[in-house]
Amino acid sequence: MAYKSILVVGGGISGLTAAVEASEAGSEVYLVEEKSYLGGRVAQMNQYFPKLCPPNCGLEINFRRIKQNPRIKFFTLSEIESIEGEEGDFTVTVTAKPRYVNQNCTACGKCTEVCPAERSNEFNYGMDKTKAIYRAHAFAFPMKYVLDREACLGAECGKCVSVCEYGAIELDMEPKSFKLNVGSIVWATGWEPYDATKISYYGYGRHQNVLTNVMLERMAAHNGPTGGKIVRPSDGKEVKTIAFVQCAGSRDENHLAYCSGICCMASLKQATYVLKQAPDAKVSMFYIDVRAMGKYEDFYNNVKDKINLIKGKVGEISEDAETKDLIVQVENQETGEIMRERVDMVVLATGMVPSTAGSKVPAGIVYDEDGFIASETGKPGIYGAGSVKKPLDVASSAKDATAAALKALQSTVRR
Repeated sequence: MAYKSILVVGGGISGLTAAVEASEAGSEVYLVEEKSYLGGRVAQMNQYFPKLCPPNCGLEINFRRIKQNPRIKFFTLSEIESIEGEEGDFTVTVTAKPRYVNQNCTACGKCTEVCPAERSNEFNYGMDKTKAIYRAHAFAFPMKYVLDREACLGAECGKCVSVCEYGAIELDMEPKSFKLNVGSIVWATGWEPYDATKISYYGYGRHQNVLTNVMLERMAAHNGPTGGKIVRPSDGKEVKTIAFVQCAGSRDENHLAYCSGICCMASLKQATYVLKQAPDAKVSMFYIDVRAMGKYEDFYNNVKDKINLIKGKVGEISEDAETKDLIVQVENQETGEIMRERVDMVVLATGMVPSTAGSKVPAGIVYDEDGFIASETGKPGIYGAGSVKKPLDVASSAKDATAAALKALQSTVRR
């Protein structure tokens, strides 16, 4: 059976899964990703729960499937400008931003060695810096460097151009637009962490030792900003007491009304990171309800006796100006006690916001009240996949993406 081409938007675990499943079923697939690499949020993780294995394993398998499959064409640093047409015959306009590094790049790294300019490293959530020309992370795919033109000193510097013996750097590279004709579209652009600065009473952005859960994930990773050591940003000291604050902005009418479902498991997992590095550390987790359902209950039961679980919504986090210690104030719902817990570090378990809350699909589809793509998009031939539809863990995202790939395949043969 011959299928018409399918467009997959988003190169995270959902997009990768949809792309490889659809292509291996016989369809030509175009995969479009806005970042300079594929892998999405999963590439930024330290470990998956519940097995606590590194994400490189699952990603590497998918990257190999892409490399070996001539039916998949992927475009990084690219965005969808417009979608016209109908199921079976969509015309999609794509804009590709310049990488300023061409196909000759061997990822030797000599350009970075001579580059004098620096930029904030968004892969590590701003906790360290890279040079203006950089590789996104150690396992980046494609394994090519990219240049941040805003941080670059330009032609008047030109050190990276001079040192590159392969002629891979093009400072005058321009954006390009092109069109794709496809039969169906899978929209798998994922999620963003909720902006913790909006929760002013928790002090994120003001208190140095208040981090978010995604930041701790990078800190714990061996290729992260601290080489895998969980330390206080204020002084670099090892963390001996830590508080995980659940539902930071979630289940809250003033922020996110919904529960993201996986934050409790993420915090329990991160508690194991701390205890592995400092077995005597005091780990506290303040929660409204612990949600570790189904197969994840075993993980919860394994961790719960190793940490202090306190049922209560944290009201405020203040800082000792001299020591930079943090004071977590909360009412213990089981005892009625008003607690003031002094800790080295606080980790805010912020929720998952769909990417479509800020950047809509240019096709007039239907969303739910929280900005997630509705299961029935209202636009035949366009399907949401993964956490852009609802908060999901990695395994569930892959399953949902496989289902979306099947729907997309069916769309290409219906007409």
